[in-house]
Amino acid sequence: MSVPSDAGRPLRVLAVTAVAAERDAVCAAAECGAPAALPGGYELCRADGGPVAFDVLAAGVGPAAAAAGAATALTAAALAGAPYDLVVSAGIGGGWAPDAPLGAVVVADAIVAADLGAETPDGFVPVTDLGFGTVLHRPDPALVKAVAAAAGAVTGTVVTVSTVTGSAARAAELVRRHPGVLAEAMEGFGVAEAAAAHGVPVLEVRAVSNAVGPRDRAAWRIGAALTALTGAFRTLPGALVATAGPAPGPHRPARRTL
Repeated sequence: MSVPSDAGRPLRVLAVTAVAAERDAVCAAAECGAPAALPGGYELCRADGGPVAFDVLAAGVGPAAAAAGAATALTAAALAGAPYDLVVSAGIGGGWAPDAPLGAVVVADAIVAADLGAETPDGFVPVTDLGFGTVLHRPDPALVKAVAAAAGAVTGTVVTVSTVTGSAARAAELVRRHPGVLAEAMEGFGVAEAAAAHGVPVLEVRAVSNAVGPRDRAAWRIGAALTALTGAFRTLPGALVATAGPAPGPHRPARRTL
């Protein structure tokens, strides 16, 4: 996968976080300016001084809020004639040691809705087995590899949950159902659904603030995770530019495709 390197404008990236602290961590890397208003009371913080232009949105906690906020920003951009080229679900989250310890950065190679489905006498059944929707989005492997390499991140499944894991039993169940899972958060799948509806590629980048398992707030390292998130986003423009392909020719669409 490649990005056209010269289409007459910067590559436009929408980064969607849950809360203001995560938004500010991304903005610390992107050097965002004054916010711009969106319908629905949302605000975009913008940084557009380089080859990659970032809009950063704190959309709220959970997959529904994330999907609503991301869809609002995507729609507004499309109507303005300046569609996004990439959407990134960004923030902190829980990680499974030893592969995703505190302070590590995880780039999702699979974004999975972990609890979208039904409980049955035989166990959990994903919504796809019920004949509806999807529970999985796979970001482009080449982009995942490039972004992870630039950030010094690990790659693996990131599950989206509506209830944060707080027990060893639940942590083990998620590992059993999702081999290769490295992190959990609450927004990635919602962001991915909105991106898919608009035909825009998606990534999920998580910095690990706590171990998935028994809930122990005293052991969380939120500050260190936010610092790691800033560091990861400092490397993102270089990774995107490094994967750039040739500019669209006269018979190729001008719309960038990640």
